[in-house]
Amino acid sequence: MKDIPTFGGFKDGTFDVEQAASLKPDVVFMNIEAQTATEDAGYEDKLAALGIPIVYVDFREDPIKDTPASIRLMGRLLDKENEAERFINFSNQQMARVTDVIEQADPERPRVFIDRAGGYSDDCCMSFGPHNFGDYVRIAGGQNIADDIIPNTFGTLNPEQIIASNPQQVVVTGGDWEAYVPGGAWVGVGPGADMTEARRKLEALTHRTAMTGIDAVKHDRVHAIWHQFYNSPYYFVAIQQLAKWFHPDLFKDLDPDATLRELHERFLPLTYQPGYWVSLEAEDE
Repeated sequence: MKDIPTFGGFKDGTFDVEQAASLKPDVVFMNIEAQTATEDAGYEDKLAALGIPIVYVDFREDPIKDTPASIRLMGRLLDKENEAERFINFSNQQMARVTDVIEQADPERPRVFIDRAGGYSDDCCMSFGPHNFGDYVRIAGGQNIADDIIPNTFGTLNPEQIIASNPQQVVVTGGDWEAYVPGGAWVGVGPGADMTEARRKLEALTHRTAMTGIDAVKHDRVHAIWHQFYNSPYYFVAIQQLAKWFHPDLFKDLDPDATLRELHERFLPLTYQPGYWVSLEAEDE
């Protein structure tokens, strides 16, 4: 993995067409959100002139809808159709372990605040509208407080809006961002994360103004989860963990850690390392 070449981004104009061409790829896969910048910069035409097509996939803008189609398309182009279908079937089966229960039980939905990359900067607070993690919250049996405030996928809530909404659950997305914000207040969850340090940082975020007096903090229903679930085909693992936090009585037998471990064993060439989520709730210690 260390030998795989890395590239700059299309959006910030640092993508190197010559570097890409020198690798002589049969195809270039790009996230759909880069399409406009790619076309504006003329990269499609430049690569097409070299016989290199760009194929757009989506795991971020509308992951629930577009991930299966994107995996299926990649399977066709990479001659891995059977593997792609096995992964899609696994994903559907794991999603059903949540959706079937929620549909049958129709539980009361807790108010949920998704704190996108909480602590990454001093600003508070980035969040998700009705899509992406907002969708995950709905599927897992929660009510996203930003649904009626943020019209699109990403946006910002001010502290007053959060306090007024009085969320019963707070979910911070985090990751190892030491290379970008050294020593930052972000919660470093992810493969092989230090859970003691992650929990310490998570608790520190509850002292921000936006967390003042809200039910989630009063009852320690404050959690952190790997940020990159927002942009990967593993979103169903995040939905399982959210469901356990929101409705622990309904999902006592659901083990998202086992789901992610099985995903690694069946589909990935990497050994599974736990550390993708942490909570202030006593039962998670």
